[in-house]
Amino acid sequence: MAKDLPRSPLAPASPPRLTPVAGVRVAGVAAGIKKTGARDLFLAELAPGTTIAGALTRSLCPSAPVDWCRRHLPRGKARAIVVNSGNANAFNGIAGEKAVKATAAAAAAAIGCKPSEVFLASTGVIGQPLDSGRVVGALAAAQAALGAGNWDAAAEAIRTTDTFAKAAGATVEIDGATVSIVGIAKGSGMIAPDMATMLSFVFTDAKIDAKALQAIVRRATDRTFNAITVDSDTSTSDTVLVAATGAAAMKRIKDARGAKAGAFAEALEGVMRDLALQVVRDGEGAQKLIEIAVTGAATDKAARRIGLSIANSPLVKTAIAGEDANWGRIVMAVGKAGEKADRDKLRVAIGGVEIARKGQPVDGYDEAPVARHLKGREIMVAVDIGIGKGRATVWTCDLTHGYISINADYRS
Repeated sequence: MAKDLPRSPLAPASPPRLTPVAGVRVAGVAAGIKKTGARDLFLAELAPGTTIAGALTRSLCPSAPVDWCRRHLPRGKARAIVVNSGNANAFNGIAGEKAVKATAAAAAAAIGCKPSEVFLASTGVIGQPLDSGRVVGALAAAQAALGAGNWDAAAEAIRTTDTFAKAAGATVEIDGATVSIVGIAKGSGMIAPDMATMLSFVFTDAKIDAKALQAIVRRATDRTFNAITVDSDTSTSDTVLVAATGAAAMKRIKDARGAKAGAFAEALEGVMRDLALQVVRDGEGAQKLIEIAVTGAATDKAARRIGLSIANSPLVKTAIAGEDANWGRIVMAVGKAGEKADRDKLRVAIGGVEIARKGQPVDGYDEAPVARHLKGREIMVAVDIGIGKGRATVWTCDLTHGYISINADYRS
């Protein structure tokens, strides 16, 4: 794995204060998968009756744990989540499948549930066999370490090249009861949205049917984890799981529509957006967080595709890294997106300053305030296509030499 990296300059100043979620106990321990001896095994024990929903990578070369989750998610029931870091358990063939089955069986025996109620994820180097014996052997220690508020250890255990642990939380009032939501995530490189990005696990004590939860999670994922990109590469292991224990004193949400479901969905999306932006803030080598707002596109889908075209452009990302107000690269990225656009209706702004309008530079444009904006840590880019009502916001980071250094050194 890569050597220890300095904390990202975009990292939150301090970790969030997180409270326990009723019906959830978590732990993070060392199983010996990482050469450094750091925590590399996460275990979550979930109360009986917990519902689960999620989103999984659309990569056609998924990891063995992704295949396992895909088989069992439709049942919507969960009692445990087991995650290892340091090894992706991807491209391991039958050996990868055996490792998954052995882990699920051992966790099920320890928790007292069916293997199908155990959900798995792995992250790390691709194509190296996973020693499931290390995972199984460390489950007893993980179970002994389970606690209601061990979020720091849990978030640490799923890191790879992350320079800081990622966690977020929120509460929302529903039926007079306080509903808690807490999530952790990992991700720094190989980040491009295609269902979800890297790994994230969110827990809530809300009472909600699995079908309604799945609908809410799908929408929230599209607006958060599916709206970020670091390097345009989609992982074999991307997994987002949301578990709801039902311990809160509220009436059950049975439908994804309605005010009650809407309040929960808004709070959940807020936590997921916080986690997603932390992933971008920890983009490998990143020095700047970039928000790209696209309006006036033919459809929301078109706006999203245009936004991602800009966000994934190495020329745009390096220009911003160099603090160069080269708006022509943004226009280039709009044009190559494959969505309807009209050069003579296009408008581009950086840091709230309009630069281009109707296919040409704004008359009297002063680059000085834009240059000042580009020297900051958080960059705002706005593009109006001028042909419709479609809109979308996506987030990315700049591309620096640090990205090359980290990934050239990843396996050493």
